[in-house]
Amino acid sequence: MLAYIIWDIAPRVISFDLFGISLPIHWYSILFACSFLVGERLVSFLFRADQVGVSKVESLLLYMAIATVVGARVGHYLFYEWQLLLAHPLEWLRSMLSLPFEGLASHGAAIAILVALFLYSRQPTNPSFFWVADRVVIAGALGGALIRVGNLFNSEIYGKPTDLPWGFVFARETDFTLLPLVPRHPTQLYEAFFCLFLFGFTFYLWKYKRHQLADGIIMGLFILLLFSFRFMIEFLKNAQENFEEKMPLNMGQWLSLPIILTGVVILFYARKQKHRFS
Repeated sequence: MLAYIIWDIAPRVISFDLFGISLPIHWYSILFACSFLVGERLVSFLFRADQVGVSKVESLLLYMAIATVVGARVGHYLFYEWQLLLAHPLEWLRSMLSLPFEGLASHGAAIAILVALFLYSRQPTNPSFFWVADRVVIAGALGGALIRVGNLFNSEIYGKPTDLPWGFVFARETDFTLLPLVPRHPTQLYEAFFCLFLFGFTFYLWKYKRHQLADGIIMGLFILLLFSFRFMIEFLKNAQENFEEKMPLNMGQWLSLPIILTGVVILFYARKQKHRFS
């Protein structure tokens, strides 16, 4: 007998009217917001432990929040809605700016966060880019786990059919409504669990090894491991867009490759700096 888990959770927690406008609150939105709240508390703890003023966390949180939302939104429309951009650029822009903001790309967020960290570190009184990044990625790992659980509640970004006993039947399939409801890989949970592993790993490195490691090592390892895993897990996922069906690698995999390379470059650079100044 085939074993599986039926997943039929409503993505909407509650909906209320404000001046005649219906405003729904989704699990994804709550978990997305919690990722910033938890991240702010965690980064504050890390800054205090390293005797850096917690007041600097408030501005850092603003940089991260703007970069994450804007980068993820623009990234989705650049990477996954490029056909609309080429055919109807004004409609592409209107759709990108319209509520609700459905469609966020983690690769776009990653790129924007790197830019925001660079801008933040350029302020004269703020810590260096790699020092801050080594601590932000610890919170980022925990936030990534929360966001992937949000994807699970949305019944989105799920995997291909499977006969494994932990397969999920997504009763509210959103991407391919014409396909039969069959057990699928819960790839959202695979990524969430890996993010939790990364949280434990990076926190361990910070707590016990930060005085021996060059700035940038924790960040480089985080980027390399996260996006290498992302590249591999994409083989189990359904294509997010129709144009990916005929691609040897899907868009998520192509986007992961340069970010993996970035992680390798950061590690080599950090090791070189450590050797130079040790």
